[in-house]
Amino acid sequence: MSTPVGFIGLGSMGAWMARRLLAQEGSLAVYDVRADATEVLAAEGATACATPAEVADLAEVVLVSLPSPDILREVVNGPQGLLKGNKMRAFVDFSTTGPVVAREVGALLSAAGVGFVDAPVSGGPAGAQAGTLTLMVATPDALLEEMRPFLGAIGTTITQVGTEPGQGQLAKVINNLLGAASLAVVGEALALGVKGGLDVGTLLDVINASSGRSGVTEGLYPNQIVNRAFNLGFRLRLEAKDVALCLEEANRQKVPMLVGSAVQQFWSIANTLASDEDDFTAAAKLIESWAGVTLEKKD
Repeated sequence: MSTPVGFIGLGSMGAWMARRLLAQEGSLAVYDVRADATEVLAAEGATACATPAEVADLAEVVLVSLPSPDILREVVNGPQGLLKGNKMRAFVDFSTTGPVVAREVGALLSAAGVGFVDAPVSGGPAGAQAGTLTLMVATPDALLEEMRPFLGAIGTTITQVGTEPGQGQLAKVINNLLGAASLAVVGEALALGVKGGLDVGTLLDVINASSGRSGVTEGLYPNQIVNRAFNLGFRLRLEAKDVALCLEEANRQKVPMLVGSAVQQFWSIANTLASDEDDFTAAAKLIESWAGVTLEKKD
């Protein structure tokens, strides 16, 4: 008999994760604050639930993909939260909510006798749809092995970075800080080149054949910014949130981050000026406006 499974958070990534689990498991209890998102999965064969507690009344294993620390707290321990249900015995968190909240939630779950898998992901909506996400997992060995079939449904790279709540989150926010820093500094460098009369496409070709190349110069800028797509599927406000979470943990751990602080300031400004729906790649438009150039390849 298969283990009853539930999924909460049916956003741009969570909906695809849920679909992959539904296809693998054959059944899935789902909930999202947006009833229409829940209805879409129900039409595909999932069981729609009205609250997180209802999910935890149906599922022994509950997986979530949520946008913020406060929402995670509410889903786990709110008036109609998962801990009000009576069946859940394992909780897997794919969200990026930071080490502090992961430790807090981990303590609540432990007190309730529920195993916690801290497993933030990288790879975006495309990776969620394809099932090729990277998972940064922190959980005891035995629970990891028990949950591996569920993790394998949504990701191809499953790396155990630790055993304690918050260690997966720490790996994730460090990774996101580096990606956020790269987008900003590459944008500034390209803007300088264009302001000096260089073609951005030619400059990227030179960089990608030299020591300055990175995933940002090889993929993100050519495919999202130079071609003016600005649609990688990850909201700018969430990138700003992730950078802030990294700096918060650095401050807590008393690790100075001079460069990281400048990166956070950039994303804070970008977030202030952006709309709620802007893709994070739209932050490059801020650099363009400051420099008075457009990072668009010439015909």
